[in-house]
Amino acid sequence: QMRLVESGGGSVQAGGSLTLSCTASEYTSESTMAWFRQAPGNIREGIAAIWPAPKNVYTKYGDSVKGRFSISQDRNKNTVYLQMTNLEPQDTAVYYCAARKLGGMGLDAAIYDTWGQGTQVIVSS
Repeated sequence: QMRLVESGGGSVQAGGSLTLSCTASEYTSESTMAWFRQAPGNIREGIAAIWPAPKNVYTKYGDSVKGRFSISQDRNKNTVYLQMTNLEPQDTAVYYCAARKLGGMGLDAAIYDTWGQGTQVIVSS
């Protein structure tokens, strides 16, 4: 079964940047990869997804991160990245990587079948 390992979390001041990485244990082919986050007391929020469909690569972002976060993928390294810029204190959360083997696009946690353990991001004001 595929395993996902996130890295790159840490502490940063507001306005700063961080890049998270998620490496899959096996080739992800046309799987959809996504990033979610969950702050204490909040539901898990889908923030970015990437789907390397046969004819195009599709990306989708949650409204709260549009224009600030960017998702990308290096299929040679089985790795997906989340570049986060202009970070705000409300971005503080545990960030999770997820995969959906059948592909397709969406930010609903229910459609993803594999999850990483998460990496903490703390943004101080």
